[in-house]
Amino acid sequence: MIDWSKNFEDLTFRDDFMFGKTMEDKELCRDVLECLLQRPVGELEDITPQREFRYTKDGKPIRLDIYTGDEVTVYDAEMQNLNNKTIKSLALPKRMRFYQASIDTDHLQKNQFYKSLPDSIILFICTFDPLGLGLSTYTFRECCKEADGVELGDGTTKILFNCTYKGKDIPENLRSLYNYVESGIITDDLTHRIDTAVQTGRYREQWRSEYMKERAMIMDILEETEQAKAETEQARKETEQAKQETKQAKQETKQAKQETEAANRRADSEAQRADSAEKDNKIFIKWFLDNNIPIPNGINII
Repeated sequence: MIDWSKNFEDLTFRDDFMFGKTMEDKELCRDVLECLLQRPVGELEDITPQREFRYTKDGKPIRLDIYTGDEVTVYDAEMQNLNNKTIKSLALPKRMRFYQASIDTDHLQKNQFYKSLPDSIILFICTFDPLGLGLSTYTFRECCKEADGVELGDGTTKILFNCTYKGKDIPENLRSLYNYVESGIITDDLTHRIDTAVQTGRYREQWRSEYMKERAMIMDILEETEQAKAETEQARKETEQAKQETKQAKQETKQAKQETEAANRRADSEAQRADSAEKDNKIFIKWFLDNNIPIPNGINII
């Protein structure tokens, strides 16, 4: 993943863009692969940096930093940086799975037969310990769970390289490459050639133009994304405020209803008392009349 906040002049070999550009050199790319794999690599075909795959209109596209191959094996080499993210958020295992599927699909479209699929090796060069176990490399192949040592033989290999490894139990040239990725310190011929390619690349106007154009486009997208996030957050806050106001209005309506009901009950009670008093008054007056007794002053005759 590319850190687009960097200026072109500040790019190093550990940055995706510079990594891809310097590895366009077939000889240098092969030597780096041989150093990582600790075995010979055949003559490489055309190297495609930032190879993009997209198989459906709305499908998720992917870009492979370095996509190349020899007579029998396809290689996908990727530089992995955290860029202020967590290891978990990078989802490296699922990312490898998706890359493998894209590579296989690409070759099936050309050849149409499963048996013609080439062997493939996906290499993640990590500027952090990808699994946190303190190993220099993590190599994965499809194996049988029930029978130790029995491999599926599908020809796929996935390797994660831990460039932060400081142990002495790895080949000298691999340790030199790790140190260069980690600190930029040159300690052997390979790292010297890599650094020369990086320094030379910084003066290539075509590289600069490519980087700046894509950087401007990505930064615009990021800015639009941030603006959209801000607008979404503002809309969420306004919605939440509207919910609170609606809730408050409901509470006030409920309270007003309760007060109205209480007032109605009081009014009914007063009316009942008034009616009862009226009945009592009529009975009292009737008693006076029936007994031919003068009605006292102050008593209303209804």
